[in-house]
Amino acid sequence: MDVQQLFGGGVAVITGAGSGIGAGLARYAATELGMTVVLADVDAAAIAALREELRAAGARAIDVECDVRDPEALARLADRTLAEAGPVRLLVNNAGVEQFGYLWDTPVENWRRVMSVNVDGAFHGVRAFLPKLMAEPGHSWVWNLSSVGGVGAAPLQAPYIVSKHAVLALTECLSLEVQAAGHGDHVHVQAVLPGAVLSNIFAAAGGSEESGDVSAAEGHRAQMLELNATAMDPLEAARIFFEQSAKGEFYLLNDEFGAQLMAARADVLAHRRAPALPRY
Repeated sequence: MDVQQLFGGGVAVITGAGSGIGAGLARYAATELGMTVVLADVDAAAIAALREELRAAGARAIDVECDVRDPEALARLADRTLAEAGPVRLLVNNAGVEQFGYLWDTPVENWRRVMSVNVDGAFHGVRAFLPKLMAEPGHSWVWNLSSVGGVGAAPLQAPYIVSKHAVLALTECLSLEVQAAGHGDHVHVQAVLPGAVLSNIFAAAGGSEESGDVSAAEGHRAQMLELNATAMDPLEAARIFFEQSAKGEFYLLNDEFGAQLMAARADVLAHRRAPALPRY
């Protein structure tokens, strides 16, 4: 069906909406599809500014300061959304953080932060919203943000890669569970695997302990930051994700690189090859 027919005028809840992909999804949903967007982020100033930008453009937006690591915060977000905006058409569990450095140099608190935001955040979002979505007779969508890293392996980003593999597995299992529970006809679960999309995730990423190989971690950060020079605009990525979702695709990719990585991963597993160092 047409994207406008499926999503137009509905309510979208987007975590991590203050920047990057989350902000791009919010702008596209609000200004191109006429959706009411609920902007959730720990950065209250960022979502307040985006709220004002969208309202100035004639869109409807609500900003809610929310830490996805807190299950009660997600429960409150779900209740407030239903009370102030109505039933949710699209839930986007997008909030995420990065981490650079060798695994043995990763501070324990950084490991826990990545897992808590990237994996627990998606889980808390599912627990808070899925019962409400399943109780509604209308169609709804759940997008969980994995990454092209969720189908591969890379050095010096292990916590992030591990978390995105976990989010992908969570999403695949959730899709099956929604079907098994008898709601697959109206609740649609999809995995978003972005490639290079312009954001500040690399700049804001954690790094190695001071006693570790800091230069290796920072060198890898510099490599990743170089990708921003050719990264896709978040608004364009959002358009592609919405179009693929409307076609009923499960794995939503913004470029061919993701498809190439998926094919390469399948080949590695099929032939039981050891992982090889990527070429950047």
